[in-house]
Amino acid sequence: MAMTTQSTENSRRLRQHDTDAEHRLWEVLRDRRLGGKKFRRQHAVGRFVLDFYCPAEKVAVELDGAGHQAVDQIQYDEERTKLLHARSIRVLRFANEEVLLEPERVSDTILQTLRGYRR
Repeated sequence: MAMTTQSTENSRRLRQHDTDAEHRLWEVLRDRRLGGKKFRRQHAVGRFVLDFYCPAEKVAVELDGAGHQAVDQIQYDEERTKLLHARSIRVLRFANEEVLLEPERVSDTILQTLRGYRR
């Protein structure tokens, strides 16, 4: 799916202003470091920009900060996940704190998902 100029600009802006958790996880995912799979950072899918996306396995990894605890944000995230599932994209969600405090567990969960295991 072609990206619009607006989504391209939005993706670039997001890559330039990543959070500590996004930066830490990108160090794990970049250059095929996890399971030999290629990930894209701030990848647009339709009207959404995914934090990380593995196109070969159709796996999205989303990191949630404190703002994702608000009721309207929770509802938005649920709707977004449903729309991504309709495109056969599996969505993994982690709190920023999980990435910062338990990076091995997060990496292991992503790797198991890439390999087709379900917890």
